[in-house]
Amino acid sequence: MIAMIASGDILELWPVSGGRKTMATNLIVRNVDEEIVQSLKEQAAKHGRSAEAEHREILKAALRRPRKRSFYEVLAAMPNVGEDSDFERHSG
Repeated sequence: MIAMIASGDILELWPVSGGRKTMATNLIVRNVDEEIVQSLKEQAAKHGRSAEAEHREILKAALRRPRKRSFYEVLAAMPNVGEDSDFERHSG
């Protein structure tokens, strides 16, 4: 469980022992515009969770994106179809 303390323009997240492994130590976000805070609260309400839980989901989505594949990996994943002559350039 993470406790959240909001004071002025500082948001602090810190772990609270609840019998489970601690997820994080501290996360402090300073100087967040009121409009952003309000949007976070509204989005959280739409999803039926706290602003803190919404914040965690946003961070997860932003930081756990699939790794981009290299050009080589993209080419290697292409199926082997057709003949080389199918892909020759013809001047016309």
